[in-house]
This record gives sequence, C-alpha cells and structure tokens, in this order.
Amino acid sequence: MNTAQQTVMPIPTFRHRMLAKPLVRGIVAALAVIVPLAAALILSEAIAPKHLRVIWPNLLAMLACLAGYSFYVRRVEKRPLLELSGPGALGETLAGAGLGLLLSLGALLPLWLLSVYQVQGVNAWTVLLKPAAGMALVAVFEELLCRAILFRLVEKSWGTRTALIVSLLFFIVAHLPNEHISAIGVLNTGMAGIGLSAAYMVTRRLWLPIGLHFVWNYLFDAVFSIPVSGQPAKGLLQGAMHGPEWLSGGAYGIEASVLTLLVWSLASLVLLRLAQQRGHIAPRPR
Repeated sequence: MNTAQQTVMPIPTFRHRMLAKPLVRGIVAALAVIVPLAAALILSEAIAPKHLRVIWPNLLAMLACLAGYSFYVRRVEKRPLLELSGPGALGETLAGAGLGLLLSLGALLPLWLLSVYQVQGVNAWTVLLKPAAGMALVAVFEELLCRAILFRLVEKSWGTRTALIVSLLFFIVAHLPNEHISAIGVLNTGMAGIGLSAAYMVTRRLWLPIGLHFVWNYLFDAVFSIPVSGQPAKGLLQGAMHGPEWLSGGAYGIEASVLTLLVWSLASLVLLRLAQQRGHIAPRPR
C-alpha cells in the first residue's frame, strides 16, 4: 500500500486565470499607467491656476505613470522591475540621448546644407525649458505603453517578430489622428516604432529607448522649431522648412521627410543586429 502523500495543486482562482491571459494583462497594465497619469494632470489643473502649471504637472504625471507601472509589475506579474532598474540607468539614457542626437542631425544637416531648412533668427533661451517636461512625459509614457507593455507581453507569447509587427502597427495607428500626416509620415512612424523596440531589445531595459525618444522629440520641438508629428513648434532657433514635402516633411514636420526614413531605417538595422548578437531575439514559443 502506497502511503506517500500526494501533492495537491491549488486550483487557480478566476482572478488568477484571467490575469494569466496576455490580453487581460495588457489591459490591466495599460490602465495602471494611464489612470495615474490622467489623475495627476486633472489634479494639477484643479489645484493650480494656469500660469503656475508650466513644468511640474508633466513631471508629476510622468512619476505617476512610472509608479503605476511599478505597482502593476510587483502586484500582478510579481517579479523584479528589471526594465526600470537603477544600475546603469544613467549610462543607458545618455547613450539613447546620444543616438537621438546623431539621428536628428543625420536627418536635419542635409536639409540645412540644401537650404531646405533655414534659420531666420534666435529666440530667448527660456523657450528651452517648458518643452523639456512635456517631451519627457511623452517619451516615458509611450515607451511604457509601447515597449514595456505591448511589445514585451506580445513577445512573451508569440516571439520577437510578431511583437515587432504588432508594436509597429500600434505605433502607426496611435499617430494616424495627427494633423497633416502623409504616406511617408506613416512609414517613418512605423520605422521609428521598430527602432525604439530594437533599442529596448538591445538592453531589455527602457532607459535606452527613453533617451532616444526624448532627445529626438525635444531637439526638433525646443531647439530647431520643426513640427513634431504635426504639432507646431516654437524653439530656440527660428527655423522653417522650404521645398518639396517629400523632402521637407511639410506641415507634419521632419518626421514626414524621406531623410528621416533613411536614418531610422539604418538605426533600426544596426540595433536589431546588436540585439541579435546579444541573443535577445526571442523565438515563437512552441
């Protein structure tokens, strides 16, 4: 007679079964980021007059969405927050910023040499301050949503290739409502989505793509006065674009220029190759 005790596996609760589904986890994670961000912006608007809501509301909202994502990871996924861990964060962020600077100048310098981009004057240096917090919020929020949540969860279930396609399509759809978007703008948005995902893949952390995303947006908005994704810009340099739309990007900005497509395509290939060399390409689970 076998008297050995058999291990009885606990029956998962309905909550645990639901949270095990990638789609449900994605929705919960997105809400964990979006709700605190919205609450912080609404609260700041309620407690402070408009002239005092210059920089700190965006910084507060950025911290709120980071806290929300951290809460989700620790309570739902029950794991260390490796993608936002501290050691090496500054170096990776600066590396991303350097890459963002390189890509920005790679796209803009030829336009300046061709007199497509022309500078008519210089504004006060104080115009550099206000956009910084807003662009930091955009970079952190979009990287949390598109890379830490969407890309990571899709990759875990269906592999890297599927995750790249899904995040590319999501990034495009999210930018379609922007004014003045063109066919080249759509291609550039998709390629930027691949490049930012590849930047995440290189380190499996968010600091590199956050630095890249922030500097790209900030330079064109706050320094060069070039529209970012169709949003008007007033920066340090009183710059303006001239020439054919396929080259200048038109009212949508340089993100609708063929030069942007070239520099982001090259960057994406290099980053994907680097991720592959580090063994960071995940196959589709069997």
